[in-house]
Amino acid sequence: MSELVVRGGTILTMSPSWDLATGDLHVVDGKITQVGGQAVPRGRDYEILDAEGALVLPGFVQSHVHTCQTLARGRADDLALLDWLRRVIWPYEAALTERDVEAAARLAFVELLLGGTTAIQDMGTVRHTRAIFEVARTAGIRLTAGKAMMDAGEGVPAGLLEATQASLDESVALASEVHEAEKGRLRYAFAPRFVLSCSEDLLRRTAIEARRLGCRIHTHASENKDELEAVKRLRGDDNIAYLDGLGLLGTDVGLAHCVWVTERERDLLRDTGTHLLHCPSSNLKLASGIAPVPELAAAGVAVSLGADGAPCNNNLDAFVEMRLAALIHRPRLGPETLPARQVVKMATWGGARALGLDAWIGSLEVGKRADLIVVDVSAPHVAPTQSPYSALVYACRSTDVRHVVVDGTTLVREGALLTLDAARTAAEARTRAERIFDRL
Repeated sequence: MSELVVRGGTILTMSPSWDLATGDLHVVDGKITQVGGQAVPRGRDYEILDAEGALVLPGFVQSHVHTCQTLARGRADDLALLDWLRRVIWPYEAALTERDVEAAARLAFVELLLGGTTAIQDMGTVRHTRAIFEVARTAGIRLTAGKAMMDAGEGVPAGLLEATQASLDESVALASEVHEAEKGRLRYAFAPRFVLSCSEDLLRRTAIEARRLGCRIHTHASENKDELEAVKRLRGDDNIAYLDGLGLLGTDVGLAHCVWVTERERDLLRDTGTHLLHCPSSNLKLASGIAPVPELAAAGVAVSLGADGAPCNNNLDAFVEMRLAALIHRPRLGPETLPARQVVKMATWGGARALGLDAWIGSLEVGKRADLIVVDVSAPHVAPTQSPYSALVYACRSTDVRHVVVDGTTLVREGALLTLDAARTAAEARTRAERIFDRL
């Protein structure tokens, strides 16, 4: 029996009733058994994490990330989406070896875990996505991921362009191998990249195969005006409406970005239960626009947060995404738009819901898996504070994360990552990035 006590914090459960508790949180064999009060360990061998002067809350769940891109951080600045893809990102991804993908994923997981992100939905590249899962086994992060699927498109390098059947076959094989591995910590999501890099046949058949295997579907949609115009010209409909016609909307589908959405598409997102994966930093950096998240959320569309990739952000920091999500809409809609409490909900329970894991994680409730973080709020840049939600969204930084626990296992203790060597990982990443771009 493994046993963990998180002692003496203010507990933000993020439950439907928004319960707050004080005291201890007790975990046995990866499951939460007590929230608040004084926990009495059942056995003699147990771990204690100090949460005095700190907030205890569910770990952040980022619903849209590209870990394979981390070695291209700072290499693709000052470009709009389609140029960014064709001039830098696709050639970079085509050049990646299996060891490069491992190094990129390792660097991403170091940053994510140290910053309090305990679960992600990741779009791998066309090749070597198995390596991302293998690194995740060691790192301990909760990972939902899939290989990028690309069988068409202007400017797609030969190293990324697949035959339709080969793309489906490899995706199915990988899903059969890794889905629900590590006691459910690793899961597969089919990942057709976006309409402009996928044939209609691939998109339609992906919807069928993903549902046959019980996997989620993760793609991009309506990010950029040039993209929208190209989709309408080539496929004859608006982006999200076109996906709906192929069976690619639903409660098991996450669409990254959705910056440019028609009223008809807003209703489609709401009525089908499709998840909007909001990436504010990426949308600003690529000059794509600002997704109408307050209006979509008010209409009943499910919204979660993600950092996207390091080359279009340039970090993977959930605190940055929360702050931006809370602030960028206010000049247009007023100071009460997206209050801090709602944004923290998007970053935790909303992300879990987008990954289909809200029955497991996303709130701290008895019986759920123990994916949680402890965030210090005693530092000068946070103190004093009255609202814990305000502290998290407007004042805290990733460096305030004290402890990180996934599935009941402590991965970060007192700010130190226990499963990966952060310094060695960063050094290897620098070396590999130089080699990749020298080749390019």
